[in-house]
Amino acid sequence: MAISVLSLLALMGWRGLDTQLRTRERVAQQMNGVAQLQTALAQWNTDLQAMTDMGTVRSVPALDYDGLVLRITRIDASLAGQPLRVVAWSRRVISDQHGGKGSWVRWQSPALYRRADLDLAWAQAQRWARNPSQADIANEVAIAGITGWKLLYFRKDSWSHPLSATDSASDAGAKPNEHVAPEAVRLVLDLSADQGVAGQLVSDWIRLVGSGETSP
Repeated sequence: MAISVLSLLALMGWRGLDTQLRTRERVAQQMNGVAQLQTALAQWNTDLQAMTDMGTVRSVPALDYDGLVLRITRIDASLAGQPLRVVAWSRRVISDQHGGKGSWVRWQSPALYRRADLDLAWAQAQRWARNPSQADIANEVAIAGITGWKLLYFRKDSWSHPLSATDSASDAGAKPNEHVAPEAVRLVLDLSADQGVAGQLVSDWIRLVGSGETSP
């Protein structure tokens, strides 16, 4: 009888310890997921804030979203001469990342000092999101698991889809979304549960006056 009681107590103790270990692992996974998202959002805001002023680089816009990939022409102030870079953000399904269910991915070009290189990088960023080469993949970072994402621009006192027409674009005779500077960008991520953090994340970036400009 005493042995049976001791066995029962040992079993209960083991189950309690196992539950604690599982809880600790789950909390650690959630904390790592939150830390990764915070780092990613910091990079997202940095890319947007460092983009060139609209229209200062005539060959490509400073900001463009085509429904699949957001491309940004930004200044790299960390290098001498402050060259430009093209960065791109998109959702891509990568087999060995986030369970192959879809990842929020960032791509970055090398430092760009010539206009011809800027044009090539701008086209390469769009190609990367659709049909990446091995060279393209080498310049990407899969940041977080997402099942979907959405962007909104704040223009003329309201939020709208980046591809929707605006009065400013129509007045200038431009295509929708062409060289129209939003006052803010809203990012909506549908997070997948595999990284310990699930649900919908919403982050607003507000354009500050005084972005630098350069022209390769």
